[in-house]
Amino acid sequence: MVRPRRIVLVRHGESEGNADDSVYERQPDHALPLTARGRAEAVRAGVRLRELFGHERVSVYVSPYLRTHQTLAHLGLDPQVVRIREEPRLREQDWGNWQDREDVRRQKAWRDAYGHFFYRFAQGESGADVYDRVGAFLESLYRSFEAPDHPPNVLLVTHGLTMRLFCMRWFHWTVAEFESLSNPDNAELRVLELGDDGRYHLDRPFHRWREPEPYGRTG
Repeated sequence: MVRPRRIVLVRHGESEGNADDSVYERQPDHALPLTARGRAEAVRAGVRLRELFGHERVSVYVSPYLRTHQTLAHLGLDPQVVRIREEPRLREQDWGNWQDREDVRRQKAWRDAYGHFFYRFAQGESGADVYDRVGAFLESLYRSFEAPDHPPNVLLVTHGLTMRLFCMRWFHWTVAEFESLSNPDNAELRVLELGDDGRYHLDRPFHRWREPEPYGRTG
């Protein structure tokens, strides 16, 4: 098995939905484009990624949403060294179809009280549902490492909650630990680096907005 030297997670740049949540009443979540600010954020993230990867090959997995595809395009990675696969399991948490802004705001308040991991949006997903599909993706990712020519870098262009859940699954964080962490900002990176001890280490933690409140000894 040829494990990559680094696995990089990047959140999409600012989308029209991030800038104005009323847009969800008129456009599907998956079809929301980046704003001008979001495009600039992706360009800046691309500078760091190109410095990080150098001329090394990169295996890229991108969420099927428009804003993630646009983010990937604005990263400016060398097409000669990347292979790109669209990966639906890395999509955003489903919040339902056409969304009523006030209803979503109410449900987000209920989610804050109930817990982000377990609360399921009406006609949508819970964090636990996203965790399950991220886990299924990880099984596929592990199998890809068996290829003798696997690139030394993996890049996932995805969403904030999905990034946290990927790390939760990879590092075996508890639900309490997940609940204590905030999403990264738009176009923010996290890097899982393979250390001399044979383990992957996160280059920097997610912002913690409260102390974890575990139910039992696993915390």
